[in-house]
Amino acid sequence: MAAAGVLLRAFCRQCRVLLFLSQFYILSGGGSFSVEPSQPLAQSDKDPGPTRTFTVVPRAAESTDIPPYMMKCPSNGLCSRLPADCIECKTNFSCVYGKPVTVDCTVKPSVTCVDQDFRSQKSFVLNMTCRFCWQLPETDYECSSSTSCMAVSCPRQRYMANCTVRDHIHCLGNRTFPKMLYCNWTGGYKWSTALALRKLLSELSTLAVSNYSAILSPRLSGFRLLRATQGLWTALPSSC
Repeated sequence: MAAAGVLLRAFCRQCRVLLFLSQFYILSGGGSFSVEPSQPLAQSDKDPGPTRTFTVVPRAAESTDIPPYMMKCPSNGLCSRLPADCIECKTNFSCVYGKPVTVDCTVKPSVTCVDQDFRSQKSFVLNMTCRFCWQLPETDYECSSSTSCMAVSCPRQRYMANCTVRDHIHCLGNRTFPKMLYCNWTGGYKWSTALALRKLLSELSTLAVSNYSAILSPRLSGFRLLRATQGLWTALPSSC
């Protein structure tokens, strides 16, 4: 029994020594669980670092508006016959007045045209006569009219009109220009119409006086005819 007691006490001492050594080992850090791998993760949660920003650039809206000049531009027609509003040309101001001249032209955007062989083209050569727009014949442009300008005076009065070149006529300079024109209205009639009526009335009155002078008194017939035509006669222009 004494031997068993000695062994038990020796075993207890060894257990105390082992317990002390294990506690010392743990406190010294040799046996603790390392938390270093988890620290970068915790740090990344607190500090997300530099953030990337993406700027979304909206696409430019495609314009569906039709240019106003397209109303005058035929599709797939001859380029040389396009109206002046449908093309852009390099003007040659050094040409000789009244002589034929060629200019380089380009169709405007959205305009389609072809050549003599029906091949699509964007650039072409245009043949025209060297002259400014205000030098064109009167049949090649249209002018505004004035009904407040009377043409009963002699010489005839003039008024300032705004003239525009016709679409298919090509010329140098501005296609819209001012021009002094003769007054063409009198008493509700155009000048040409009023002048024709005056000549007709003059012939009729002369014929009537000669025919009725043999039947009626010369003074009575002439007086009545003049009174009947006096109102219209004064409203008609004289041939200056």
